Amino acid sequence: MRLPLHPRLRLALAALAFWTTVGVVFALPRLSAADAPGAWRAALLASLVEWWSWGLIAPVVPWFDRRLPLPDAPSARRLAAHLGAGLVVTAAFLVLSTVFAALLGLGDWRRIVDGRLVVEAAQGMYLWELLVYGLIAGVWLSYRYYRRSVDAELALARMERNFADARLNALRMQLDPHFLFNALNTISAHVQAEPRQARQMIEHLGELLRRTLEPSYRQQVPLHEELDFLEHYLAIQRIRFGDRLVVELQVAPEARRALVPSLVLQPLVENAFRHGLAQRAAGGRVVIRASLRGVQLVVCVEDDGVGLPAGWTFAENAGIGLAVTRERVESRGPLGLGALAVRRGPNGGTEAEISLPFREAIPAQPEHGDALA
Repeated sequence: MRLPLHPRLRLALAALAFWTTVGVVFALPRLSAADAPGAWRAALLASLVEWWSWGLIAPVVPWFDRRLPLPDAPSARRLAAHLGAGLVVTAAFLVLSTVFAALLGLGDWRRIVDGRLVVEAAQGMYLWELLVYGLIAGVWLSYRYYRRSVDAELALARMERNFADARLNALRMQLDPHFLFNALNTISAHVQAEPRQARQMIEHLGELLRRTLEPSYRQQVPLHEELDFLEHYLAIQRIRFGDRLVVELQVAPEARRALVPSLVLQPLVENAFRHGLAQRAAGGRVVIRASLRGVQLVVCVEDDGVGLPAGWTFAENAGIGLAVTRERVESRGPLGLGALAVRRGPNGGTEAEISLPFREAIPAQPEHGDALA
């Protein structure tokens, strides 16, 4: 059994392999020109000494950059700081590489104290090492800014998810209090005379509240699940209104598989009852239609109630439920393909229409046990 390597050891081995590869690549021209016996070995070791020394010095660059008391954005002050650090780091590299070469028998360490190292640096060697420092610093800064942009994108994605969750929670909390009070009053009135209907209303109300307040409810669900949830709300309203209420579902089979934002229909149907039918003693009719128009899913909630008041506009008169629903619908469709429109119905009353890009829900895979069953 292989023992796992410590992350720092893996990083050190990867760095050694990288700098060794660089050293070998830079040694190739020297190896091709080495004619004397054993010259290729000296040329290879000299190149490896140089780049291994840079491998030991390179971690100083990110260490120094992280401790600069400057904004992270590129600036002249940051570049000037790295230029000054480059002079110091390059001088340290020259000393380290000289000692390293002396230990391998490729040079004389006394070059450090007798001034020969300074003379060589003045002759142009220092400029090349400064360029290497600049390359290392440039790679580090590019990586750092890349990480910042990735972190910013992840933070934005988290904010968008949190915003979507907040909008869904706002809808979940928008279940009309008047509906709850009326449902409870209806239950109370039926307890003695119609206990069976009272129990049915309690069951539907409990399931409605359970799904509404469920913290793990998904952002998107198939339309058939949304209709199943809506059925609990409609069942309570049917018991309340009795024969005065007619609800029609006209849903195409292919539309039932479409993904829609969860809790998207309940605010529309609730508005049809509250603002359209509740003000009429005779009750009324609500029609819920869903069909495909090309690549679009169109869902319409229509009532024959009192209709929109004069001068009604979505921007000025829509409540929280409708406004949040419109935001969620529009966020589902790129380039304006997702839309919610509220207008007067063709035969009176009000019509709310949702248009969404059609996306088919992926059927849930059966569990292994279910497949065997």
